[in-house]
Amino acid sequence: MRVSFVTQEIVTGLKRNLTMTIAVVITTAVSLALLGLAMLTGKQVDTMKDYWYDKVEVTLFLCLPTDSSAASCKSGVATEEQKATIQADLEKLRPLVAEVYLETKAEAYQRFKERFDTELAANITPESLPESYRVKLSDPTKYDIIFSAFNGRPGVYQVQDQRTVLEPFFRVLRAVSIGALLLAGIILGAALLLIINTIRLSAYSRRRETGIMRLVGASNFYIRLPFILEGAIAGAVGAVLATFLVVAAKWAGVDHYLEPNFQFTSFIGWDAVLTTVPWLFLFGVGGSALVSAVTLRRYLRV
Repeated sequence: MRVSFVTQEIVTGLKRNLTMTIAVVITTAVSLALLGLAMLTGKQVDTMKDYWYDKVEVTLFLCLPTDSSAASCKSGVATEEQKATIQADLEKLRPLVAEVYLETKAEAYQRFKERFDTELAANITPESLPESYRVKLSDPTKYDIIFSAFNGRPGVYQVQDQRTVLEPFFRVLRAVSIGALLLAGIILGAALLLIINTIRLSAYSRRRETGIMRLVGASNFYIRLPFILEGAIAGAVGAVLATFLVVAAKWAGVDHYLEPNFQFTSFIGWDAVLTTVPWLFLFGVGGSALVSAVTLRRYLRV
């Protein structure tokens, strides 16, 4: 196989359909960039889940005198005996229960003042806040074990899982990720249609050359290879541009904006980008080459 001939044919094909090729490259780059950003968003959601789920606690709020309406608080405030029983039963659940901490009324009041404004805290007294057991689980997904064991127990007013606060936020992020994937798929489909049209026009404009090659005994693969490589090159250039966009989003968006301004959580590292980029080239180069090959079977009868 003459490499110089194949190279010349590729250059000729790209020049003849320069406008279409540019459109293919831009559309492919945009769709692959959206695909990459959607993949990074999914990884970011997983990273934040790992970070926050490792920190969430299950809180057992003990009864106050004002909680007598609850069946578990009919006897009034939680007694020392009830608290000792709760503590002992929590210890029995190790190693699921990693840590247990009894937060007193004074500690709850101090944390309330740190979390809310001074004016609101002025209307609250330590006695109005409940004592609570703060339970750190080795596996936060097994919250139901704690809930079923302690919810409704005498002395326990409420069992609260902090995950219930985080789940709606994670669902929104996941929906954004899925939406970006769907949008990327639509635009990538448009890019593949452009590749089909480009290859079809290229095959039609070079039908005389391909006819001569067939007459002199050139194989189907040798005739089709320049067209397939044209699509693959356009896809590769689009993947390179998409990679630059994804890297720029990580560098500018995550490293220089989100991380400095939102230090209460963790963010994806460059390893997430490194594992995403190969997929961009797989879809860009592999998808373009495959579509080109399939198109040629219909529009280039050799």
